[in-house]
Amino acid sequence: MSGPVHLDSPGLREFWRERHLCTLTTLRADGTPHVVPVGATLDIEAGLLRVTASRTSAKVRHVAAGARRVAVCQVDGARWCTVEGLATVRDDPESVAEAVRRYAERYRAPRPNPERVVLEVTITKVLGSARLRGV
Repeated sequence: MSGPVHLDSPGLREFWRERHLCTLTTLRADGTPHVVPVGATLDIEAGLLRVTASRTSAKVRHVAAGARRVAVCQVDGARWCTVEGLATVRDDPESVAEAVRRYAERYRAPRPNPERVVLEVTITKVLGSARLRGV
C-alpha cells in the first residue's frame, strides 16, 4: 500500500542514505515524459532534492525551458519512494559544490565536469511504500 510520506519519517531518511540509483522524470515541450537514470540526494532539513547534470543534458534543457515540475523515484524491492517538486537549474559554484559533496557521500566522487550544474528540486510531495511510512 502506498501513500504520503512525511519528511521526518525515519524510514525515509534511512532509505535516502542508502546507495540507490533513481529515475528523474521531466517533461518535454510536447508534454511527453523524459525518464532517465540519475544519482540523487535528499536534503530533508532544506526540503530539497538535488541531481547533478551537465548543462547541455535534456533534463536541464527541459527545466530551463520552463518544465519545472519533476519527479524522482527510487526502488529497492518492496520499498520505493517518489519525490515530486519544482526544479531550478543552479550553476553558481556554491550550489554545485554542495550538490557534489552530497553526491560523493551517497555514491562516490563524481568525475570532473566543467559543465556541471545542479537541478535543485523544492519538494512538494513525497510518496512511498508502507515501510517508509512506518506502517
